[in-house]
Amino acid sequence: MADPHRRPEGVSDETVEALGSLSKALETTECARGHLYAFHQLTGSADFELDRAVELLRKAGHPEWAERVRREIVGRNVIPGHWTFQIVEAYDRTYYEPFRDLE
Repeated sequence: MADPHRRPEGVSDETVEALGSLSKALETTECARGHLYAFHQLTGSADFELDRAVELLRKAGHPEWAERVRREIVGRNVIPGHWTFQIVEAYDRTYYEPFRDLE
């Protein structure tokens, strides 16, 4: 059985370098994808905390501020017409998966 970590016969230094660069680019894309998932989770956590802030503002006697936060921020799309999970799914579908498949 051939050693998977040995260069196949006839493969040039330039080819090895190019494929290494391609793999490095995919690793960077994996990292970016992870940041998108973190963005999705953090934004969701912030939205849940906003619900708590609204309730606390009401209890503290600030119903006008509670309503303003609820109306203007709670549940708001981060990009018009897109929830955060849709951004992650679009990234996966249109960039990450084709890149991974090519690599």
